[in-house]
Amino acid sequence: MNRDDVDRALQDLRDEKERISLALLDLEGHQGHRLLDGAAVTGETARRQAELQSRMTALWSLFDHYGGTLAAAEELRARHSRPGQAQLAELTRLLTGPSVELPTEEVPIERRTLLSTPTGKKLTLAQVVQRMTPLFEEAAQMVAAVDAVWSELLAALGQVEADRRAVHELAVSLGGPDPELDRLGRELDDLAAAVRTDPLSFEKGGHVDTSRLRAASTGLIELRRRLGEAAAFRADSDARIARAAAAVDQVREAEAAARQARDQVLIKIASPVLPDLADRSAALADRLAALPVLRDARRWSDLAERVGDLERAAATALQQARNDHALITGLLDRREELRGRLDAYRVKAARLGLAEDTELTRRYQEARELLWTSPCDLRKATVTLSGYQQAISSRAKGSNG
Repeated sequence: MNRDDVDRALQDLRDEKERISLALLDLEGHQGHRLLDGAAVTGETARRQAELQSRMTALWSLFDHYGGTLAAAEELRARHSRPGQAQLAELTRLLTGPSVELPTEEVPIERRTLLSTPTGKKLTLAQVVQRMTPLFEEAAQMVAAVDAVWSELLAALGQVEADRRAVHELAVSLGGPDPELDRLGRELDDLAAAVRTDPLSFEKGGHVDTSRLRAASTGLIELRRRLGEAAAFRADSDARIARAAAAVDQVREAEAAARQARDQVLIKIASPVLPDLADRSAALADRLAALPVLRDARRWSDLAERVGDLERAAATALQQARNDHALITGLLDRREELRGRLDAYRVKAARLGLAEDTELTRRYQEARELLWTSPCDLRKATVTLSGYQQAISSRAKGSNG
C-alpha cells in the first residue's frame, strides 16, 4: 500500500470502528439487555442470560483487539509523515494482514493442538469484523426476544395486579379479608415471581403463553363482581332478607296447597299415583334463620352469597311445589273432564233420538256411578265412558245406513 492507500484505509477503519462502537453501545442500551444485565433470574432466562453475557464478552474483547491493532497503525502513521517502504509494509500488514492476535483462551478448543504455543490465532481486521457479526446478530435477537416477552408479560401482570389492588380495597371495605382473594393472591404472587425471575419460561412455540395470567384475571374479575354485589347488598340488606323470607313463605304455602290437594285426591280418586311431597320449606327456613347472624357480624360478602343462594333455592322449591300441585290436581281435573264428556255424549244420544235406548241408558248410568262415586276409579271410568261413546256412534251409523 502506498501512503494514500494507507490514509484512506485508516479513515475507513476509523469510521468502521465508530459504527461498531455505536452498535455495541446501542445493544447494551437496549431494554432487553438492561433487563437481563445483572438481573437475578432463573431457569430458561438464566441460561439465556449466560449466553448473552458470553456473546457480549466476546464482542467487546474482539472490539478491543480490533481497536488496539488500529491504534497501533495510527500511532505508526503519526510517527512518519513520509513513511518509507518498511513503514508502509508494516502498515499494510496491520491494516490488511493477520495482525490481530487473539489470546489462546479465545481460540476454540477444537482448533488447538496438544502442543499449541501460548500465542493464539491471528486474524485480519476484516476477519475480526466477520467474527463479530454473527455474535452481534445473535445477541441482538436475544435481547429483542427477551424485551418482547418481558414487555408482554409485565403489561399483563401489571393489569392483573391493578385488578388485585382494586379487589383488595373492596374486600377491606366489606369488613375484612376474603378467602378467595387470599387464594388468588397466593397464585398471583407465584406468577409474579415467575414473570420477574424467569419470563422466558412463558415462551411456548414462539409465542408468549399468558394463559395463567388470564386465568388469574378472570378469577379476580369474578370475585370483584361478587364483592360488588355484596357492597350493593349491604345498603339493601334488610329488604333483601325480607324478600327472601317472603319467598320462603311462598314455598311453604305452595307445599301446603299441594298437601291439601293430595288429601282430597286420596279421598276422591281410587289408587292414585302421586308424587312424594318433600318439605323443602323447613330447610329453607333454617337457612333464613341463620342470615341475621351474618348481618350482625357485618359479613356482607358471605351474607350476599347466602341470600342469593337462598333466593335461588326458594325459586326452585316453589316451582317444584307448584308442579306437584298441578300433577295432583290434574287427577281431579281429569275426573271433571270425564264428567263433562259423559254429559255431552248423553246430549248427543238424545239429539239422535236414542234417549230411551235401554242399553245406552245402562251404560250411561254405569259411567255416571263411577264418576260420581268417591273414590273414583279413573281407569275404569275412562274405559266405561269410551264404551258408551262407541255405542252411541255405532247406533248413529246404523240408523244412517
